Amino acid sequence: MSSQKKGFTLIELLVVIAIIAVLMAILMPSLRRAREQAKMIKCQANLKQWATTIAIYVQENDGKFYSGLNTYGYYWVGQLPEDLKSYKKNKLWFCPSAQKPQTEAGSALNIYNAWGVYNDLVDGKNVYGIDGMAGSYGLNGYVLNVKPGASFEQGILTSNNWRTPDVPGANRIPLMAEGLRFDFWPQDSEGPAENEYAAWSSNEMARVCINRHEGFINMSFCDYSVQKVGLKQLWKFKWHRQFNTNGQWTTAGGNVPDWPDWIRPFQDF
Repeated sequence: MSSQKKGFTLIELLVVIAIIAVLMAILMPSLRRAREQAKMIKCQANLKQWATTIAIYVQENDGKFYSGLNTYGYYWVGQLPEDLKSYKKNKLWFCPSAQKPQTEAGSALNIYNAWGVYNDLVDGKNVYGIDGMAGSYGLNGYVLNVKPGASFEQGILTSNNWRTPDVPGANRIPLMAEGLRFDFWPQDSEGPAENEYAAWSSNEMARVCINRHEGFINMSFCDYSVQKVGLKQLWKFKWHRQFNTNGQWTTAGGNVPDWPDWIRPFQDF
């Protein structure tokens, strides 16, 4: 009897390769979803830690949020302890989907870059700490404890800010969110960026309406809860006291918003 071993034929090898290719095609979407889910969980955990930090500050400051460093509520980050300011020490600043500060990326602006690094002087003070600041999250500027009698960056009167979490509907008032600056000042009339990667140069709402998580971002609220929210859902939250949650960018009253192509397939609210 012959002891010669029979190898695979070319046809058999091709069949095996084809089977492997089919299995990979089936498994890859599941692997991508698993990776994205892991990023979402980490991102939500970061925001939960920030919510706890803010809650402690509120408790120690007569139930009030940060005030910022001037009458317009700018530079609330200047009120953070030094270790929390540092983007090098405090990794809570970064969503896993946006860990590279734009100023270090050396590429065109895109939604997967974090903001920063900020390290300039403001009124002669090193507001951003010794290392500078960068991050993936920002505060809803309208929660700041700014006294009535002035206007915010977008012209909204400071009498319309929240100042404290002890208000009705706190679970519908944004506190922190993923976005392209350390503070946001959205208006209900502002739409998303026409190009999803051009949000950096667009309006305040567009800086929050960024497609980092397949049609969603993570957000904390004034009751210190954290949720995954749909991009089109952003217009349904009460950013400030006069924010119209049934405006032109919602489906309320039969509205048909003129969404840019990139956001149109996502769920309406």
